[in-house]
Amino acid sequence: MRVAEIFYSVQGEGTLVGVPSVFVRTSGCNLRCSWCDTPYASWRPEGDELTLDQIEQRVAAYPTRHVVLTGGEPMIAPGVEELTRRLRERGLHITIETAGTVFAAVECDLMSISPKLANSTPEGPFRAQHDRLRLQPDVMKKLMAVSDYQLKFVLAEESDLEEARAVIASVGASAEKVVLMPEGIRGDVLNERGAWIAELCKKHGYRFSPRLHVHLWGDRRGV
Repeated sequence: MRVAEIFYSVQGEGTLVGVPSVFVRTSGCNLRCSWCDTPYASWRPEGDELTLDQIEQRVAAYPTRHVVLTGGEPMIAPGVEELTRRLRERGLHITIETAGTVFAAVECDLMSISPKLANSTPEGPFRAQHDRLRLQPDVMKKLMAVSDYQLKFVLAEESDLEEARAVIASVGASAEKVVLMPEGIRGDVLNERGAWIAELCKKHGYRFSPRLHVHLWGDRRGV
């Protein structure tokens, strides 16, 4: 499995924000988001080819029972199903961060699905493929059925909420499973957008999420 990085930090987003977790970031993605903050795992995939034994041993070296498989898109990583089975046998809590476009028979405690809105569409040669793949309601519903889940939406403008609400309705998600988060890689941008996103959460009964790791350490790798 090609892995961009494995690191120990605290969960920066979603319902488990602040929980010490070991992150396994697979390299490779079927989308190309315009605002992607991990281009080294998507736009320009890099990393080392690791065996499942090597990944399992590195995960086990950290003092936490929470592991997060992220990317890129971890659901397309060769061996991801077997890796999750091994991690489950170790008694670990498994979160999978996915765009919700691909289904795999993984072991999972929290399926963190981040549907990509139109604000993610890039210019250039990847535009058509990205728009064709970015929303897959039937896949999302299958993922929601196999474990606990959250639907995490990245908002850049207040108008993005209209599209997010259409996606929420299309998959039948309840409001308490929906997480809204500001797009941005600078603290001042996150604060400005976070203020109006929090008001939207209050109005509609959604959960607000910061990007805690950006506030603590800035826009850099391994955090």
